[in-house]
Amino acid sequence: MAFIDYYKVLGLDKSASDKDIKNAYRKLARKYHPDLNPNDEEANKKFQQLNEANEVLSDPEKRKKYDKYGENWQHGEAYEQAQQQRQQRQYGGGGGQAFDFEGFGNGGDFSDFFQSMFGGAAGGGRGRQARYRGQDYNAELQLDLTQIAETHKQTLTVNGKNIRITIPAGVENGQTIKIAGHGGAGVNGGPAGDLFIKFLVADDPRFKRQGADLFATAKIDVYTAVLGGELTIETLTGKVKLKVAPETQNGTKVKLKGKGLPVYKKEGAHGDLYITYDVQIPTNLTEKQKQLFEELAKSS
Repeated sequence: MAFIDYYKVLGLDKSASDKDIKNAYRKLARKYHPDLNPNDEEANKKFQQLNEANEVLSDPEKRKKYDKYGENWQHGEAYEQAQQQRQQRQYGGGGGQAFDFEGFGNGGDFSDFFQSMFGGAAGGGRGRQARYRGQDYNAELQLDLTQIAETHKQTLTVNGKNIRITIPAGVENGQTIKIAGHGGAGVNGGPAGDLFIKFLVADDPRFKRQGADLFATAKIDVYTAVLGGELTIETLTGKVKLKVAPETQNGTKVKLKGKGLPVYKKEGAHGDLYITYDVQIPTNLTEKQKQLFEELAKSS
C-alpha cells in the first residue's frame, strides 16, 4: 500500500497548529462527503483519507509518533525497544536477530528495520521476526481506611478488560503493586507487559494514620474529666466503651491496643488506636452553677 502523507491530504505542513488541522478537516470533509458526491469513488476515497489523517494528526500522541516515524508510526514503540536491546548486546552476548540502526536517530530511513521486523521484504530470508515485550500499563485505585481494614478482592477495568485483584489489608497510600502479564500485548509473540496499580488511600475525618497506628481526639465534659465515667469511642471495627479515670487532665492520651489497622502482610498483627482527651469547659452557666464553681474555687 502506498504511503499517504496525512499533512498533504489536509493541505498542510508539519508546522500546522491543532486549530489548523481541525479547520482543514472540517472544510475538506464537507467538500468530499459521500452525501454530496454520490457514486464518486475518488471523492469517497478522498473522504476516507481525510478521516484517517484527522484521526492521527488530531491526537497529540499519535501525531508525535507519525512525525517521528512516518508511515511506520504504529510500530514506533517496537523500534525503540529494539534500540534498547541493541545497546544491551552491542558488546557481544544475547541471541536473536540484530539490526543496523546507524542513522535512524538522525532522519534516516526506518523502512529496512520495519520490513525486517514485520516481514515487509519479499523473499530473501532476512531471518526470523524479532519478538518484543508489550507495554506496561499504570492504573490508580482510590481506597478509604475502612476498605484497607481487611483483605478483599476488587474488580478493575483497565484498557477495556476486567481484572480481579486481591487488595491486602494495611496497604499504604502511594504503594504500588505489580500484576504480571496484564499490560499490553507483545509484538510477534513476545511476552505481555505488566500492570502497575498505585493505591491512593484517602484521608479519614475521624482518624490520622501513622503506619498501622491510628490517632483520634475525643471530647469529654469537665464533669467526666473530674469525677471519671464512661465514654463511647468509635473505631474502624465498631464502637467501644472506654472508662475515663477521675481527675483526667486535658490532653491525656490513652491507647486501645490492637484497634488500629492491620499490619501489611503480617497475619494477625494490628496497630493501636490512640485517643487524646479534649476536655470541654462548660459555657452559658446559670447563676447557681457559677455559685457552685465559686464555692469549689474557695474550698480549693
